[in-house]
Formats: sequence, C-alpha cells, structure tokens
Amino acid sequence: MKKFKFALDTVLSYKQQALDALRGEHAAILAKVHAQEDVVGTLEQRYCDYNDEYRQRAEEGLPITDVLMYQSGLRAIEMEIQRETLRLEALREAEEKKREEVVEAKKETSSIEKLKERKLEDYNKAVLKSDEQFIEEFVSSTRANAASA
Repeated sequence: MKKFKFALDTVLSYKQQALDALRGEHAAILAKVHAQEDVVGTLEQRYCDYNDEYRQRAEEGLPITDVLMYQSGLRAIEMEIQRETLRLEALREAEEKKREEVVEAKKETSSIEKLKERKLEDYNKAVLKSDEQFIEEFVSSTRANAASA
C-alpha cells in the first residue's frame, strides 16, 4: 500500500507558521507591557519619594516658593503617571487582542491536526485490513496448493 500523504499538509504547515509568528508578536507586546508596568511603577515610587521629601521639609518649615515648587513637581509627576498609565492600558488592550488572535490560530491549527490524526488512523486501519487480507489469501492459496499436490 502507498505511503500516507495528508492532503492538507501545506495548509497545516502554513497555519503553524502563522501561529508561531503570532506567538512571537504576542511575546513582544507582552514584553512591552511589562516594561511599561516598570515605567509606571518607577514613576509612582518617584512620586512617593518626592511627596515624602515635601512633607518632611514642610514640617520643618518651607518658604512659599519651595512649597509651590514641590506642588508643581508633584502635579508634573501625576500628569506623567497619567500619560504612562494610558500608554500601559493601550498596550494591555493590544496584548489582549493579540492573545485572542493566538487562541483563534491555535484552534484552527488544532482542528487540522485532529483531522490529520483521524486520516492517519483510517489509513493505518486500511493498511492493517489489507495486510490481513493478503495473509488470508496467502494461507488459502498455500492450502489449495497443498491439497492439489
């Protein structure tokens, strides 16, 4: 019997390559999300440190110009935190969309792989049946030859 050949092997190969590419893109976006989370965390820590310094100096007594400088600095850091948080949210949305694309591509690839497995199983059953039939014919012909001799 001829060797097993799956008709959709090229499609399966293409789908697997597309899935690998999507996984790579997802990993890249995920790395950007983690980097952006670090940026936001660093800014929040900087805000806390600056605020603690401001409160500590305020307890000791500060001139109004220094108070205004600290308040202005705190507002600037707050605005920067807001901007970076919005960027983080956008990256998270992009990561979620890419993850959904990866899941969908995985479903498509899995369905083709399952079809290939079923076709291979059918092929193996047909080979087994063919082998059994050949053995039966061989045994029958051997018996017929033995009986006629």
